[in-house]
Amino acid sequence: MKLRKTTALLVSAAFALTACSSTEDDNDSAATTTAGQTTSAPAGTSAPATTATTQADPGKSAALRWRTRPDNQAEIDVYKQISEQIDGKNDAFTLAYEPGGTEGAGYQDVLKTELAAGTAPDVFWIPGTDVADFAKRDLILDLRSLAGATGHKDEDFYEGPMEQLKTDPATGQPGDKLWGLPRDVSTFALYINRDLIAQANTDDPLELSKAGKWDWAAFEKTARDISKIGGAVKGFGANSWWANYGYFVNSAGGSFFNEDRTQCKLDDPKSIDGLNFMKKLYDDKLAVPFGEDAEPPFKAGTVGMFMNGRWATPGTRSGVKFNWDVVALPAGPAGSKNWLFWGAYVVNKKTKNPEAAWKLVQELTANETQGEISKLGANIPSRKSDEAIKSFLTFTPPTNNQAFVDGITNEPATEGPLWKGDWPLFSSKADSAVQALMTGKTTMPKFQSSICKTETAEAFKG
Repeated sequence: MKLRKTTALLVSAAFALTACSSTEDDNDSAATTTAGQTTSAPAGTSAPATTATTQADPGKSAALRWRTRPDNQAEIDVYKQISEQIDGKNDAFTLAYEPGGTEGAGYQDVLKTELAAGTAPDVFWIPGTDVADFAKRDLILDLRSLAGATGHKDEDFYEGPMEQLKTDPATGQPGDKLWGLPRDVSTFALYINRDLIAQANTDDPLELSKAGKWDWAAFEKTARDISKIGGAVKGFGANSWWANYGYFVNSAGGSFFNEDRTQCKLDDPKSIDGLNFMKKLYDDKLAVPFGEDAEPPFKAGTVGMFMNGRWATPGTRSGVKFNWDVVALPAGPAGSKNWLFWGAYVVNKKTKNPEAAWKLVQELTANETQGEISKLGANIPSRKSDEAIKSFLTFTPPTNNQAFVDGITNEPATEGPLWKGDWPLFSSKADSAVQALMTGKTTMPKFQSSICKTETAEAFKG
């Protein structure tokens, strides 16, 4: 779940949730290890290749390296603390934590380079959209046989991510594989500036949502009323990666893909309806210009409603001086179709210590560990227990954490890879085409005629 301009969620430097992921903030540092020591690298850079995964000396604990993609120094500090806690209570391994430091898909690209060179960590986080790519390239370990001897239960985690983690690349259908365990989940919400809403003398989205009147018409009116304040103020902002425009597509009744995810469906009339509604917000200048990072102006107090995932909460807590909260995404013709963002801890196929690596994955996804991460406000535990949700609701601000929980329970579309296609290629081509559409470089008829037949067709070949 760090994505951020991102590409999801959990799409980027080792974090979309995330959700999915998402995401948008630069990392404060990255780290590499040498002989078990951790050193900082400049923000926004990737950790250079380090020594290959090593086998522990006979009779000693396995030495494991692990990596995730934090959004900021606060997350780095928490992951480092968790690493030390897990290390201290286990004799099976010693740990060295490495914060990933490349934004966007570059994080995954760095991992692939290191995996090819034999220098990648034993355990690492990847966005949910990239599980198929790593599995089909034979870069990560199928953990099913290891899990069978440890009491692991797939049903302890949300079904959407687990279906993807169980999928057999040969069939593209859930089977008896286990490519990893979900670290966390996230959903979208609208982060709202309640001071601007009051200044615009418009209806409060929180009250509209409670009354069941928070739909696209009410949302557009709110964005328009806020924009009338003038100056730099805009009613709405969202960043330009796939999940943001995907919400409008899904909520209009459209979809990126056909049911078995083997063909593009962005040219479907309902998908086009969703994109038309979104485009009108930009054409009418109710939103931060498409392609610009909308988070800084939101934090500066000039954007009324900012669509983002749970990962934006820590930065909002520390970076704004106005009255803010979150509200559920408004309902389109097909309802409010949120995303379930997620990412997973997976194991390097070439690790010398698979049993110890699997144990680390279990420790990193344990209830206690997930609770510590959730306190930051960046994500929601991936274990679907009532206890986990109740605990999450106490991590305020925002006050209305229920908006994120509702996003999970109201049948969201699960962020997922293409097992019979190339997700990185599809998302890259779709992002570029939508960018051209939203900025007026192409027309809707041209977009509709080309997006599936030519723009993204290569993603489904082979």
